[in-house]
Amino acid sequence: MFDLQSQFVFPTHAVGPAGPLPKGAERLTLETADGDTLSGVHMPPTKPGGNGTLILSFAGNAWNSQEAASYLHQLFPDLDVLGFHYRGYRPSTGEPSAEALLSDGLLIYDFAVERFKPKQVVAVGLSIGTGVASYLASKRPLDGMILVTPFDSLKAVAGGHYPFLPIDSMFRHEMDSVAALRNSRVPTAIIAGEHDTLILPQRTDVLRKAARNLAYDATIAGAGHNDIYHRSAFHDAMHEAIEAVTG
Repeated sequence: MFDLQSQFVFPTHAVGPAGPLPKGAERLTLETADGDTLSGVHMPPTKPGGNGTLILSFAGNAWNSQEAASYLHQLFPDLDVLGFHYRGYRPSTGEPSAEALLSDGLLIYDFAVERFKPKQVVAVGLSIGTGVASYLASKRPLDGMILVTPFDSLKAVAGGHYPFLPIDSMFRHEMDSVAALRNSRVPTAIIAGEHDTLILPQRTDVLRKAARNLAYDATIAGAGHNDIYHRSAFHDAMHEAIEAVTG
């Protein structure tokens, strides 16, 4: 289990290919300090009214990052959306790890601010991407953050699913979102699924209590970890959330 944990946490083999880019979108590349290449996509607004807001998309660990960015682009056609494939998720190179994803989040933010000069930056984290977004909020001046099906600690999630294993001593991909939110005053929205069996409700409850600036909080009735994205109540909540965190 120690040797296989990276495959459980980062199932790169389970991520499907991306579809064609939306009209007007562009592919991006970004070099990491240790020589790996991150591949990403920028989707500009297709409707007016976004006021220069840029969404940084951080996908779930089994969701193609381009497809996640496309999903957010459909939800918010008046905003810029930018997303990068995680390290080790094709076509990005390297090996995935919590340390790599967290450090790459900072690199992506710095690149986006310099390249696009947005008036506002909102990080949207989905599942494991909430750990990346939370860490980013503790290190960079975000204007807002939306966390979908978030957790307090990746180690705590693993411990809940494998109580018979010595997770504390063997786990090496920790993302401590509680510690990150305690060090951040970024306006934060949390959207959870009522019947999420992957990120159990108690894991999200701990995170709620740690958030110093919880601007919006919603639980989607009847939703699980994956089907939440197909529900109209979730779509409504996402629009309410971005209004709440950007004022």
